[in-house]
Amino acid sequence: MKRKPYLSDLSDGQWALVEPMITAWKQGRVARSATGDPGSCDLREVVNAIFYQNRTGCQWRMLPHGLPAWSAVFYSFRLWREDGLDQRIQELLRCQVREKARRLEDPSLVIIDTRSVRAAAGVPRTTTGLDANKKVSGRKRGLAVDVLGLIIGVVLTAASAHDNAAGTALLDQAAERCGMRLEKVLVDRGFKEAVIVHGALLDIDVEVVRRNPADQGKGFVPQPKR
Repeated sequence: MKRKPYLSDLSDGQWALVEPMITAWKQGRVARSATGDPGSCDLREVVNAIFYQNRTGCQWRMLPHGLPAWSAVFYSFRLWREDGLDQRIQELLRCQVREKARRLEDPSLVIIDTRSVRAAAGVPRTTTGLDANKKVSGRKRGLAVDVLGLIIGVVLTAASAHDNAAGTALLDQAAERCGMRLEKVLVDRGFKEAVIVHGALLDIDVEVVRRNPADQGKGFVPQPKR
């Protein structure tokens, strides 16, 4: 790498973790292509460019000249999303972090919650809505995480969508990615009976966590770590 590094660049250790999967994906794609041309893009620099765009929020066309051409970066980004490579890397890293914390690869307990956030001015209205309860116009993001805070699943809906829509989708993702290990899911009171029933169909115990009466009126109160 001849350019000056950016703060978002991968370290050598980080690249060593993901390089085998990215290289294997590239080799498989080249083997299936008609020409067998591997291309000239530096895969590490492609990842650095994706991280730069994610960190800064710039438009793809505004990527710095020192990085690979924006069209090549976006092309790789789109292919990796379509082929599920990004998800496989996420799962691999999650399992490694859990093992380092002396836990099994897949969790037995997952926490699900949603949050409505305001959308940027250029976001299409067809994908946004008004969360009447929280008075937020924009989108609603739902996360399923383990007790370490590692992401198991992500769902994005219009803010007007009920928590149940995100909850059932997150349950499906958690069940698929955690397998038979997943036994219990914790949710708050914003999720209704439909999520509990859907969990039962997946053989998952969905528990609605209610606020401790002693904490009423205190706003958000962090719970002790399990």
